[in-house]
Amino acid sequence: MKSYRIILSGGGTGGHIYPAIAIANEFKLRFPMTEFLFVGASDKMEMQKVPEAGYSIVGLWISGFQRRLTFKNLLFPFKLVFSLLKSIQIIRSFKPDVVIGTGGFASGPVLQVASMKGVPTLIQEQNSFPGITNKLLSKRVNKICVAYDGLDRFFPNNKIIISGNPVRQDLLNLEEKTEEAYSFFNLETDKKTLLVLGGSQGSRRINQLIETKLDFFNSIGLQVVWQCGKLYSEDYSKHNSRNLVQVHKFINRMDLAYAAADFVISRAGASSVSELCVVGKPVIFIPSPNVSEDHQTKNANAITQNKAALLIAEKDLDSIFETKFSELFSSETQQDLFSKNIRKLALKGATKTIVDEIEKLLIQ
Repeated sequence: MKSYRIILSGGGTGGHIYPAIAIANEFKLRFPMTEFLFVGASDKMEMQKVPEAGYSIVGLWISGFQRRLTFKNLLFPFKLVFSLLKSIQIIRSFKPDVVIGTGGFASGPVLQVASMKGVPTLIQEQNSFPGITNKLLSKRVNKICVAYDGLDRFFPNNKIIISGNPVRQDLLNLEEKTEEAYSFFNLETDKKTLLVLGGSQGSRRINQLIETKLDFFNSIGLQVVWQCGKLYSEDYSKHNSRNLVQVHKFINRMDLAYAAADFVISRAGASSVSELCVVGKPVIFIPSPNVSEDHQTKNANAITQNKAALLIAEKDLDSIFETKFSELFSSETQQDLFSKNIRKLALKGATKTIVDEIEKLLIQ
């Protein structure tokens, strides 16, 4: 039985971590003897999430370059040199057959070193507008798997494979899990359910919005499953005492959360958008304006231009949110249209397509 040695690098947010884990899981199904090593940023969430998924990880002393003058920027050149030297050590000792990057600053040094040493490399770009790390790496890597059309504006066209973003396999066939989901979250079966997601870190602005709209949601008989994020749980857990509201620091059974939902309010990170396409529920995207190149707005626009969801900018929340939500809540025609159109955008075989491309690199 064939066995390989694979390095996967990426992190900082769930949007970079979970695709890497999904790729590793699929590859392990095909080649169970494969050895995996993840490389992340030493102070980011991947140092916890990757071991929880059953994989080994080493951390690099690396972080992004801030747009304003800060102490962190003064440290950036030292962090970069340190991370490159450690990446050389990692590549020499682990001797990978292929190195895969899923975005985030941690993937830069290890992919750079791997490509310089002739190790086959592949990056997976989740967003409709690439981050700086993947833009720089695109000149060196062998293959680039993307989720959106039109990325030949940023990447060499002959390297691009349109694959979609890896999503959790447990999100397929959610209709079979509805009864289990209502039981798991102790929901009332005769009421509609709103699922609120602020991304893996939580969202201060979305949390503020939901807190001010709880009376409104209650007035229309809507029950709320609200993931507020670890950073904000102390501020918002008090609302668990309210009727039809439950606040979660983190939701481990996202498949059941999606199965229970009739409506979703979400950030527009690439992984969230891809999951919501598969899930096929009516969505209101509230993109974070605080990410590089405003890529969440671009991700959401790629969906809304197909009449598959609503997009409300943070600056417009106070003025139009309640009106827009009421219109969606009261219109089954609009709900059905959004569900039908967003499902058309789902690329459910993304993980398999990406691993197919990795296999091709291994046999070249």
